[in-house]
Amino acid sequence: MNMKEIVIVTRNRAGLLADVSESLASRGINIETLNAEEVHGMAILELTVNRYDEALQILRNAGFDAVTEDAIVIRLRDEPGALAKVARRFKDANIDIRSLRIILRQEGSALVALATTRPGEARALVKDYLANG
Repeated sequence: MNMKEIVIVTRNRAGLLADVSESLASRGINIETLNAEEVHGMAILELTVNRYDEALQILRNAGFDAVTEDAIVIRLRDEPGALAKVARRFKDANIDIRSLRIILRQEGSALVALATTRPGEARALVKDYLANG
């Protein structure tokens, strides 16, 4: 399964999350997943939405430097070492993982979204872990 992520990197400030979420809400766009953190004064927001193309345009029109990434969604056993096995594959293939997010844990498994510098090769590398769409 693939999913489109929107990534915003900007100087962190009070009200940033309100501005992003209100921009999307005003047009009826639902945020499905959101990860936000601050690193050295910069805010990094990664989100998925129900209407991707429209959301990307709305955010850009609102002045946000929003970029896109294709994420591969894989299913792992929810146990110690499962992520390490996949990470080792990427290391051995010399493929950089740009972002990784555990998006759901339930019933002994975890859905993980990851984006890489070489998505085609990455998808082939983890074909046995791909989540069914």
